[in-house]
Amino acid sequence: MALAKVTQITGTAVHVPGQDIDTDRIIPARFMKCVTFDGLGEFAFYDVRKNADGTDKPHPLNDARFKGANILLCGANFGCGSSREHAPQALYRFGFRAVIAESFAEIFFGNCTTLGIPCVVASAQDIQVLANEIERNPKLEVTIDLNEEKVFFEDEEMSISVLHAAREALTTGQWDPISALLDNKDKVDAKIRELGVV
Repeated sequence: MALAKVTQITGTAVHVPGQDIDTDRIIPARFMKCVTFDGLGEFAFYDVRKNADGTDKPHPLNDARFKGANILLCGANFGCGSSREHAPQALYRFGFRAVIAESFAEIFFGNCTTLGIPCVVASAQDIQVLANEIERNPKLEVTIDLNEEKVFFEDEEMSISVLHAAREALTTGQWDPISALLDNKDKVDAKIRELGVV
């Protein structure tokens, strides 16, 4: 099956400030005892969003103004800590389709890319400018353009950087290696027979 080419992500954004936001904060370990990733979205950032009784804490993701935001703004070293795939899966199921941060942990970055979630790097200054704009106007339309390596909002634009291999995979629809294997099953089977593995 052909995968969608991810060249642009457009929507609204929410800023979750902080450096070194690790995968345990993104999805606490006790919610990882699932058979599938379905339903993980409700537990994204759970311990910083919820009190012990399940009521909401003050948090950007609980702010009704940012409900439905599909672009996440963060600080440096986002997704550090353990390499759990559940973290990007939880973000995807929460509704995020792109992340803008100062930098990313390598394994988290790779896990996001294989879900078709672009992780793009911007300067702290530019992230703060965009954060200020969405605070002023939570419905601000934001567009991430991977080919141009820019973020556009209103009459403004800011530069981003995207790891070349990830940008290539996303923009050509080659971001999921499992789908690539399934698409080429006949060639894989032929190679196995040729090598005499079966």
